Amino acid sequence: MTVSTQPIDWFVDVPLLPSTEVRELGPTVVVAPHPDDEVLGCGGIIALLRQARVPVRMIIASDGAASHPGSKAYPPPALAALRRAESEAGLGILGVSPEDVSFLGLPDGGVPLPDASGGRNAVVKVQSTLQTWSGFETIVLPWRRDPHDDHRATWALVTAALDQTGSMARRLEYPIWSRVHPGPNDLPRAGESATRRYAIGAVREQKRAAILAHRSQTTRMIHDAEIGECLTPDVLERFFEPWEPFIAVDEPVLRVDTVAP
Repeated sequence: MTVSTQPIDWFVDVPLLPSTEVRELGPTVVVAPHPDDEVLGCGGIIALLRQARVPVRMIIASDGAASHPGSKAYPPPALAALRRAESEAGLGILGVSPEDVSFLGLPDGGVPLPDASGGRNAVVKVQSTLQTWSGFETIVLPWRRDPHDDHRATWALVTAALDQTGSMARRLEYPIWSRVHPGPNDLPRAGESATRRYAIGAVREQKRAAILAHRSQTTRMIHDAEIGECLTPDVLERFFEPWEPFIAVDEPVLRVDTVAP
């Protein structure tokens, strides 16, 4: 199956902050439901933070092994290994070292909610990982209502881990499928959140290269799957924009003038 749809521009009128504002995030942890979500949603701010020598660490929740079911060339263990390698390659382009990436290995398509079977162990995994990275000031999560079960479950797992430890880190959320085909209940609600965009034009080509490092998701390299998804050019263009949107539900609604990139 090919992932393609018409763009939805619900976020284009929210404040646009200059790239220098990214530095205020401080040491940052980025959480991705699948290997590639980190560069699709956050590749720009990752690159900007690393350019400024700000520490960035990654948590990749699922193994990504369900994207091409039935492939004989890439059965699940081989696909999981490929997607891990693609993630490390893409993040390397952005300046993140492999030792700063934690792969939790949760099942693709079956990331558990905290109160589901396996959920408690997953929360403990997240907590253990975060405890090795003391001093982070911001954690970037998938948007809580992004229209994909793994994205919502990943948000819930990490939120439970943070709440249980009493973390005071700033929390930002990034949309993936809500940027492409959101339903009416998937979007931020009036007065609920502070949505902003960070200008990433200076590192846009770096982000593009990091996304294209995920060849299993952006090309037809795996052609023997029963259902083989790839991100079509029109969908990829949504993530090649010179800005990235983020949502802060726990902050007051942001009111600033739009600025040039």
